[in-house]
Amino acid sequence: MKLYFIRHGKTEWNLEMRFQGASGDSPLLATSIDELKRLGKHLSDVQFDKIYSSDLPRAYRSAEIILSENQYQTDIVPTPQLREWALGKLEGAQIATVEATYPQQMWAFRHDLSQFDHQLFEAESVAQTTNRTISFVKSLKGKDFQNVLIVGHGANLTASIRRLLGYETSLLRKDGGLANASVTILETDDFDSFKLLAWNNLDYMLTDKTANL
Repeated sequence: MKLYFIRHGKTEWNLEMRFQGASGDSPLLATSIDELKRLGKHLSDVQFDKIYSSDLPRAYRSAEIILSENQYQTDIVPTPQLREWALGKLEGAQIATVEATYPQQMWAFRHDLSQFDHQLFEAESVAQTTNRTISFVKSLKGKDFQNVLIVGHGANLTASIRRLLGYETSLLRKDGGLANASVTILETDDFDSFKLLAWNNLDYMLTDKTANL
């Protein structure tokens, strides 16, 4: 089975550089809607057996836009298991302000999650946010699917995908986070081991031609 992971399109809070976790949401930017349509055209030849999305509006709307460009129609199934990391006191806060107050913690959040103190912010732990998403992914085992599209969020998907690939907590942010409207593809036969086929791919932004991923 191939799993296509998409981070939702860029939102107003992304533009304003605010933390946007499981309890926050803001509308997609007009430019992001155009990007998602291009992404949808890029993937238009891929027949997805099912599309799963975080139930937060910014992700679900992104899934709808992508599906609107696909030549094969299917269901979009929303689930809270794919929600963004619950960030507690960080929700809606300006990133620059938090970085000035907690420089070591913000460095840890971006570079070494083993040093991130979630209790300080009343946020989900690394294990909590990744376990719920990994549990969802592994629930797909046994389904007669070839291609599945999963639309979620940057911080959660970055850490969860890296865990599926076997990375230690300190390396879950290896190579940085996922960009808005990026494509990451894993392949698995047994849901115990996963092969990385594409990471944080934005090639569709460089060409209007549909590529087979």
